[in-house]
Formats: sequence, C-alpha cells, structure tokens
Amino acid sequence: MKLLVISGSHRKDSQTAKAAKYINENKNTFSHSQHIDLCEYGLPFWDPLTDFKKESVAWQSLSTKIKEADALILMTPEWAGTASPLIKNLLLMIDLTGTAHKPVMLVGTSSGINGAYPVAELRMNALKNTKLIPVPDYLIIRHIDQVLNTQHAIDEQDANLRKRIHYCLEMLNHYAQAMLPVREIFHAQNQQLQNKYAYGM
Repeated sequence: MKLLVISGSHRKDSQTAKAAKYINENKNTFSHSQHIDLCEYGLPFWDPLTDFKKESVAWQSLSTKIKEADALILMTPEWAGTASPLIKNLLLMIDLTGTAHKPVMLVGTSSGINGAYPVAELRMNALKNTKLIPVPDYLIIRHIDQVLNTQHAIDEQDANLRKRIHYCLEMLNHYAQAMLPVREIFHAQNQQLQNKYAYGM
C-alpha cells in the first residue's frame, strides 16, 4: 500500500510540513510513503478556461503521484478559520482518475487550540467532485510548535499525539485495502458512464 502525504501551507519549512514529514517517516503499515509540500510545486491557479494540465510540468508530476497512491493524507493549517487556498486549489485541479473511491485522512494544524474548522470545511464541501472517501479518523494537531520536534516524545501530550497518529495510519491502511476492489470496478466500467456521473449533486 502506497501513501501520499500532502501538506498545504504556503510557507516553506512550515509547522504543517514538519508534522507531515513526521507522518511520512513513521508510515506504520504502509509499504511506501511520500511527502509533498505544495508550496514547493508552484502549481497554477485552477482555471476552467485554460488547459493547465498540459501546460504545467509541476501538475503532471503531482498528478502521477496522486494516481499511484492507494491512500492520501491532506494536511492544512487553519488560517482565519479556513483551509489553505493551496489545498482547495489542488482539490479543484485533480480529476476522478486519480482520486475516485480512494481513502483520504484529513489533518488540521494550529499553533493554538484551534484547527477543527479546516477539517469540517474539507469534509463538507471540498471533496464532492473528487469522489475521495474521507475516513472517520482524522487528526487535529494543536499547539503544533510544541510537538513532534524530537525523535522521542518530550511530554504526555506529545506521546499521546504520536500514538494517535500511529493508530490513524493503521486504520487508513485498512481502508485503502478495503477500497481496492471498488477502485478496480470504477476503472473497469465504461468511461462514458463514469463521465456522465462525474459530479456530486
């Protein structure tokens, strides 16, 4: 099972990327894991009137990695109570061939006690046309500057978070395995039928 961890902060060397690197390095039962930091890709803004998918080399590279993954993790900081524009731009760009019926775990990060709104936002309205399956387990990493900074946990909060990450990764792997037959059916079906019902209602 291949895992792709995508962090969506606009800042290089961000706290969200730090947490993503920890998750990527501690992939649990996944055989392979890769971390993508969106701020390093320079993706164009989604525009339905341009053929950005052919014009952007960065998009072609990222799109291939999304298609090859069996499960995704989308990570976003909470800014002004919303998910990052980079994450939402990505979700507008991706198409069903890479995401349909694929499990995704949502992760919100915050320097304080917040972080819940981006997870709720993405679950509610950002996944409709991707057919990604948000798994029940999600993460909110609060006080992110105080955790995941060292090889070993420094206090109870840090230790509990690492245990929760370990559990969530294991469950995500199970969902990825369970969804494989569904994805095989999706790709085997007539493409015209899939295109007809490509969008949620």
